[in-house]
This record gives sequence, C-alpha cells and structure tokens, in this order.
Amino acid sequence: MERFRRTRRPAHPLPVRVMHWVGAGAIITMMLSGWEIYNASPSLPFTFPGWATLGGWLAGAIAWHISAMWVLFADGLAYLGYGFFSGHFRRDIRPKGLRALARDVGAALGFRLGHRLGHYNAVQRLLYAGVILALCVQVATGLAIWKPVQLGWLTGFFGGYPAARFIHLAMMLCIAGFLAVHLVLVALFPRTLVSMVATLEAEDEP
Repeated sequence: MERFRRTRRPAHPLPVRVMHWVGAGAIITMMLSGWEIYNASPSLPFTFPGWATLGGWLAGAIAWHISAMWVLFADGLAYLGYGFFSGHFRRDIRPKGLRALARDVGAALGFRLGHRLGHYNAVQRLLYAGVILALCVQVATGLAIWKPVQLGWLTGFFGGYPAARFIHLAMMLCIAGFLAVHLVLVALFPRTLVSMVATLEAEDEP
C-alpha cells in the first residue's frame, strides 16, 4: 500500500509564510509613512488623513520609510531567490494564459470562483505576478527619488525626478488596490489566513 500513498505538501511552505508577513509589515509601514511624505508636497488634488499616516511629520515619516525600505529590499531579494530556485514562481505564480484567465475572471464575476489551499487560479497568478513587478518598480523609483544625484542614471531611466515620483505614486496606488482585493478574498476564504500562519496541507486539485 506504500506505493499508493500520496505525498502531501504544505499549502504554503514555511519560508513563504515568513517572507509574506515580513514583507506585509514592511509594505504597510512604507505605505503609511509614504502618505505622510506625500502630504508634505502633494502632487494630486488630495491629501491623506492624519490618522492614516505614520511618522507625525516629514522627517519622522522619512525615517520610518527608509528603515522599512531596507527590510522590504532584503525580504524581496530573499523571496525572489527562493521563488526562482525552489520552483515557486514556475509552479504557483507563472500565468496560465489568456483562456484560463478569461475562464476564471468569468467565474469570479459570477461569484463561482472557488479556492483550494495550495493552488493558485489564473486571476491570483496574474495579481501576484503584477504586484511583484509593481513592488520592484516601487523600490527602484523610490531609490531614484531618494538619491537623484548619486543615482542619476536610475532617475534618468525613469524620465527624471518628477516622472519617477509620479510612477512611484502610481505603483503605490496599484499596491493599495491589490491589498484591498487581497483582504476581500481573505474575508471570503478565511482559511487562507490560517494557512499563512499554521502548516496546513495543500488540498487536492479538482
């Protein structure tokens, strides 16, 4: 009977869970402190309420922002390395194609899209791949506007300081949108939150 026994795997390996929570904390810290920095010199016709910001004032917000940036930078490098060498990106994040995406988008719009622990549907794969790319651009543009002289080549790559700042803000809004969708999905499937804290087995594919 041993040859018929299935090999079980965790829904989310321990390294992924650890890096998820470290990255989540760093992203939220950067977002709240970034809103305080934005409020000091808003480029759009709105500002963020004080209760939604971190740092208390510009210098304090910058200190929080830069500190969290290095945490996110280290966590991101670890995640990218793990994703490539473990096969996580190829197995779980690589988009499935337009046909699968259209099918799953239609199922989601009809509230028929299910979720099995340890498996990513086409919508999730697209969202996760997109937010990983957005975070990479966010860090790069952040460095470009933080050190526009020392990293002039990087600032120039993004079209200059104003353009880099605009792209940085746009990526922040994209990441905020992803977080909103992510939290809604967690509310709809709360066991996914449990699987990011405890070791749960991946469910069988249909």
